[in-house]
Amino acid sequence: MKKILFSAHNLDLGGIETALVTLVNHLSEKEYDITLALEKKEGVFLDRLSKKIQVVEYNTSNNKNIFIRKLHNIGNRVRFILKYKNKFDFSASFATYSLASSFMARTASKNSALWCHADYLTLYQGNKEEVEAFFKNVHCGEFHHIVFVSKEGTNSFIKIFPELKDKVITCNNLIDGERILQKSKEPMIEKDVQELSKKNIPIFLNVGRHDERQKRLTRVIEACKQLKQEDYQFKVLFIGDGPDTKVYQEKVVEYHLEETILFLGRKENPYPYFTISDCIILSSEYEGYPVVYLESFILDKPIITTKVSDYKQVEEGRGIVVEKNTQAIYSAMKEFLQNGYHITNHFDYEKYNANILKTLETMI
Repeated sequence: MKKILFSAHNLDLGGIETALVTLVNHLSEKEYDITLALEKKEGVFLDRLSKKIQVVEYNTSNNKNIFIRKLHNIGNRVRFILKYKNKFDFSASFATYSLASSFMARTASKNSALWCHADYLTLYQGNKEEVEAFFKNVHCGEFHHIVFVSKEGTNSFIKIFPELKDKVITCNNLIDGERILQKSKEPMIEKDVQELSKKNIPIFLNVGRHDERQKRLTRVIEACKQLKQEDYQFKVLFIGDGPDTKVYQEKVVEYHLEETILFLGRKENPYPYFTISDCIILSSEYEGYPVVYLESFILDKPIITTKVSDYKQVEEGRGIVVEKNTQAIYSAMKEFLQNGYHITNHFDYEKYNANILKTLETMI
């Protein structure tokens, strides 16, 4: 049985954490011996891990006293090296940004991989020097494989690090389609939201972190303002929270959209809300590989999306792809309200996962 170590920061609610839990659970069923090494053994997804997976805590110190912090972290490194150095057949740092995660993966196996979840050239607004500094900081060149979850991320990286081209692999995230379908049947907490599905009013849904720099939810809010001025009747559900939630809420009040846009907060299970929605909206400036694409495909919901990573999968009969601006979002929502959208390309998640597993097994 091959021994595998995955390292990450924690298992709090998020797209990267969702992808990690899905991946390690799936591999644990394939007769791999999985160890998950976390900087902090915390997060809502801990309970979703298979009992077959061993979880260890690295416990990085953030003590304000520099001497105490360095002493603690040096001791951590030494203990990890003594216990785990080259003890695994394969290892992967799943938290791209994390120095501790990078260290653990590079130490645990010579066959190590760095998982990358974004198009970093877009993330750093085209600043090649910042992208280069980011990857050098996590010692990307010392990994045996560098894995990107989207083609756009792969291509951007190779532009900056052409000498590492042979190490780079594109591998989308696995998706637990069966679980998503099962969870979508669970009841929602909010009775008033449940009642919405019984009314003949179109419902749009956005799921994600409220971070304007990336998600640009002001595009959706501004589009809603225009549509309401034209007397269109609809609802928008925002699931998630983040640093800009209050900004969004204030703008909704300013535009008198309190009855149109509903803030439902974070949901460990967002899938029942997909079920009652008619269309999903992604207004982001950039994404790695949007997990919401796969969730929409599996639950057979059309999606309006800006041109982020792998948007061509939506163009193939699964939704409407638009430019990254408010007017484009407005036009797409208006088009949907007037004409709806008929999905012509239904998604086979089992075939999708099988192709990914071939890539993973080759690496391992």
